[in-house]
Amino acid sequence: MEHILSILIFFPLFAAIIGLLVDKESIRAYGIVITAVEFLLSLFMWANYDPTSGSIQFTEFFPLIVEFGISYNLGLDGISLFLIIMTTFITMISLIGLTETRNLKHMVLTVLVLEMAMVGVFLALDAILFYVFWEFSLVPMLYIIGAWGGPQRIYASIKFFLYTFTGSLIMLVGMLYLGHIYEQATGVWSFNLLDWYMLQLPFNMQMWLFVAFFLGFAIKVPMVPFHTWLPYAHGQAPTIGSVILAAVLLKMGTYGFIRFSLPLFPDATVAMVTPMAILAIIAIVYTAMVAYAQEDIKQVIAYSSVSHMGVIILGIFALNVEGIGGSIFLMISHGIVSGALFMLVGVIYDRKHTKYMSEFGGLAKVMPMYATIFGIMLMASVGLPLTIGFVGEFLSLLGFFAVSPILTAVAGLTIILGAVYMLVLYKRTFFGPITKPENLKLKDLNGREYAALIPLVILVVYLGVYPKPILEPVDKSVKQVVQIMYIKAVTPEAKEQIAKVNTIGER
Repeated sequence: MEHILSILIFFPLFAAIIGLLVDKESIRAYGIVITAVEFLLSLFMWANYDPTSGSIQFTEFFPLIVEFGISYNLGLDGISLFLIIMTTFITMISLIGLTETRNLKHMVLTVLVLEMAMVGVFLALDAILFYVFWEFSLVPMLYIIGAWGGPQRIYASIKFFLYTFTGSLIMLVGMLYLGHIYEQATGVWSFNLLDWYMLQLPFNMQMWLFVAFFLGFAIKVPMVPFHTWLPYAHGQAPTIGSVILAAVLLKMGTYGFIRFSLPLFPDATVAMVTPMAILAIIAIVYTAMVAYAQEDIKQVIAYSSVSHMGVIILGIFALNVEGIGGSIFLMISHGIVSGALFMLVGVIYDRKHTKYMSEFGGLAKVMPMYATIFGIMLMASVGLPLTIGFVGEFLSLLGFFAVSPILTAVAGLTIILGAVYMLVLYKRTFFGPITKPENLKLKDLNGREYAALIPLVILVVYLGVYPKPILEPVDKSVKQVVQIMYIKAVTPEAKEQIAKVNTIGER
């Protein structure tokens, strides 16, 4: 276990390099085997993880640039553990369900390189190392959208890159300034997050740094009004690009808020709770209304992603174990459900080469298993009890109720809008008469599609009924974050608020 984290990061990259020697006919099987091994490695890591401790485990440290305190520093806790497992699982499932045949070898190798960068983001404990993985993840996704996307793929890929890269540069300035502050306080440079957690910063400085990090994370989430790149990226990306983008890449932004913003800037975080909640509620309402107006099934799911990310933001800025733990569970839930929904859209697109609801109707009669799985995922998306979507949404709202019952009530009511547009989508696509004669010839799911979708269905039901295996280790690490926030807060108001919202009873 000494180097398990390094193996997890670099095994896909090493496999991608070896994959250059694999012939085109075998490359799909090769990619599936590599991602399956990576997934099994993540499960092996989970099996050796101590769930009774919320501290960082499996640490690896190697100095890189000593004079500036930059190091190869890795670590894992309950917050990042399941995000990594979700990343490796979704990558494997997306390759199983891959239908792209054009330049297939390039696609598979690009996905492996992207997996390396995504895992690195969740494991890096050095801010500069985190930034390197964060920025590197843009390149494979830019290539996936630009090379295999729709007619407007170049515009979509450039917009995606410019938005996220600009926000990341501002975040880098904040990181460099924090390293400078640490040097002034201690006499040595350090970009180690665990060292930064020891700093107590004045309120004004926290606010400026909070804004710098906020821009990097908010664009990645994306939060309204920084969300305009996402519908284009989803709309033009190939199915596998949309699956990984929605399931993993968006979670890097919300993970950044928990790993950086909350423990480093507790006073600024407390001061920004209401503005962040208002932005989140606007995202829930506005994008739900936009989703309702869409004719393209994929665009409906794309806008629903922005809406669900708003609920995750609410949970994070509840600043208590229930809210933050619920938001992390909702990240995993949204990753599984949105990944499945985009995959399901890809299934029908491969058969009909259109994503418009007006081209369908009555599909439940000719594709009953497809309609069943789509219905299960739709119910999970709207948060039906006993599905995975309910647990995270409930805990996120429960946590934020301790902060503001009124805003929580507004958020809870607006989530109902999600049920409206999703049920309308389902009604128009699957029920009613079959108005297009060619739809009578559509084939139901095949074996490969079952292999990709059935594991997702099982997780949706199992974790909806029994979420404890994830919630328990997550809560232990979230308590550590809350404790750091309380200790580091410099204003009495912030300490009082953090203490107040953490008096909710234990689960």
